[in-house]
Amino acid sequence: MPSNATGGAEEPDAAAAVNEPRLWIINGWTARIIKNEDDEGWAVAMIKEGESEPALVGPWTMGRDKKNPKPLDVSAFNTLVKTASEVLRRHQQQLHALYHKSVTVDAPSGRITVTLDIVPDEYDPHALLAANDALGEPLAQVRVPPGFKLSVSSAGAWIDDDFRKPR
Repeated sequence: MPSNATGGAEEPDAAAAVNEPRLWIINGWTARIIKNEDDEGWAVAMIKEGESEPALVGPWTMGRDKKNPKPLDVSAFNTLVKTASEVLRRHQQQLHALYHKSVTVDAPSGRITVTLDIVPDEYDPHALLAANDALGEPLAQVRVPPGFKLSVSSAGAWIDDDFRKPR
């Protein structure tokens, strides 16, 4: 499968992998050593295939001549992939925590879990407020503004109002 220098093409196979001193493209990742614009040193950018922005940019070691960067090698590349993957995983966890909230309320009918799932749509941002019983069976779902504040008290008030859309 073909690949290009930015990693924006299809996933390369072993035969199409690029292993140059300042550019490695393997298994959907591109490591590119770049001139650090802020000083006289070098940096490495890790870009996941299909992404427009690097997942990780960090300082890179100078070579023995103290002018040029140290060449990439398999060990450094694997460490960079692991680190960049962890950065992406943490970012996804942060987004999930930002857009998905959950509280549990003790109601007369039993424990009810109320969730708020924010849909950050560019043209129609909204959130879905939902309730499930202790067995996970859906009880209600309504659309609310994305700024709706979910708390135990707001969830309890919604339950007490027979799951009518909050004002």
